[in-house]
Amino acid sequence: MELEKMKITIITTTYNSAATIKDTFESVLRQTYADYEYLVIDGASEDDTVGIIRQYEPEFKGRMKWISEKDKGIYDAMNKGISLATGDVVGVLNSDDFFTSDDILEAIACAFDGNDTDAVYGDVHFVNADNLKKCVRYYSSRIFRPSLMRFGLMPAHPSFYLKRKRFEEIGLYDTSYKIASDFEFLLRAFCLHGIKAVYVKKDFVTMRTGGASTANMGSRWTIMKEHLRAFRSNRIHTNVFLLSMRYFYKVYELVGSRIR
Repeated sequence: MELEKMKITIITTTYNSAATIKDTFESVLRQTYADYEYLVIDGASEDDTVGIIRQYEPEFKGRMKWISEKDKGIYDAMNKGISLATGDVVGVLNSDDFFTSDDILEAIACAFDGNDTDAVYGDVHFVNADNLKKCVRYYSSRIFRPSLMRFGLMPAHPSFYLKRKRFEEIGLYDTSYKIASDFEFLLRAFCLHGIKAVYVKKDFVTMRTGGASTANMGSRWTIMKEHLRAFRSNRIHTNVFLLSMRYFYKVYELVGSRIR
């Protein structure tokens, strides 16, 4: 099938990511869909991250652009990337994650091409750093509906690709959130601006465990407080009890991952 020309912007934010960034770069280089731009936004890393970026830059044959300067955190870096983006659609690939297969961008382009939609999202899975082939949790976005955000559920953000023009009305990521700015952004997008989205039954991204949102009980409490704040600031009703329901679904995901 011949696809309509669609340029995809991939944004990778980095800070001291030398231990993992090569896997990220290699997974982008292996993509079968070539009409993309790759923006790497580095927060003035103090390890060899910038050296690795320079090493890989020629392999992207002009599709990679990068900057390295101090920022105010990951969401500030994402916003910089969105502001620099020239693609028709925009998504984020974190610097300790990588595309699960070589046809992810092609699947995203096909979903946009075949549907009247503002956004596309799919599934992701988590692995331990010492065994990248063993799934420890599979995060499926299959059940997502905007109404489920009241229960703390959202589509897997690393699989979420949005038409660039929609950022102009929805806005960027709120950098005052420590962990949950992605949730607040999706809450705005789905519940206030009513974006149309299509789910693709495909594992988009392999994620290493240990990120800011999965680290410990302290981060879970921060997420709860920030979710409540997101609902209040957007004038949408929920409460602690409803938001806690998502942990039952997480247990289901973990059990399912062990059966796989």
